[in-house]
Amino acid sequence: MSETPELDAAFGVPPQPHVEPARKRPKPGERRVQILQALAAMLEHPGSERVTTAALAARLDVSEAALYRHFASKAQMFEGLIEFIESSVFTLVNQVVEREPSGAAQARKIAALLLQFGEKNPGMTRVMVGDALVFEHERLGARMNQFFDRLEAQLRQSLRAAAEAAGSPTPTVDAQALASALVCFVIGRLQRYARSGFKRSPLDHLDTALARLTS
Repeated sequence: MSETPELDAAFGVPPQPHVEPARKRPKPGERRVQILQALAAMLEHPGSERVTTAALAARLDVSEAALYRHFASKAQMFEGLIEFIESSVFTLVNQVVEREPSGAAQARKIAALLLQFGEKNPGMTRVMVGDALVFEHERLGARMNQFFDRLEAQLRQSLRAAAEAAGSPTPTVDAQALASALVCFVIGRLQRYARSGFKRSPLDHLDTALARLTS
């Protein structure tokens, strides 16, 4: 139907049958976000087959070519998810460091927030622990390793301050050992969560476990 029916009438144009409006085009950047959301949602089903661009396109009801207008490859799509993980987690980590004066409390809260993030984002959990990256480009696994290295570095900094405050004669060594243990603990909890089909919460008895690890 014309958008100007009054002009149609004036020029003798016969009424047109009602037609459903065309599907609105996504705004700039919106389709990219939709693709990443769909990929993350598909990763929430660990028993399903490997995610393919064909399956992803079908889920979004678009062509594979439409996907490649926004991402050069599937690896770039996974990189988009990793960027989201990095940005979300380290924004929260920075807030903890700014607001919490105790180094030990910082470490506990950082470990907890990562597990909370994983529980709320099951598809992202599979990316973090590498399950979703097994058959993908090796640079993706390397980037997730860098993510956990960066997390461990922040934990070392927080725990060194805590060890110094407690009067430890070897604060650097203490902080390195405990930061490594905390990162392994977090990764283990996330792996158990993913491999249980997201049934075993990574937050089970968390306060008790973290208190024992950082005491």
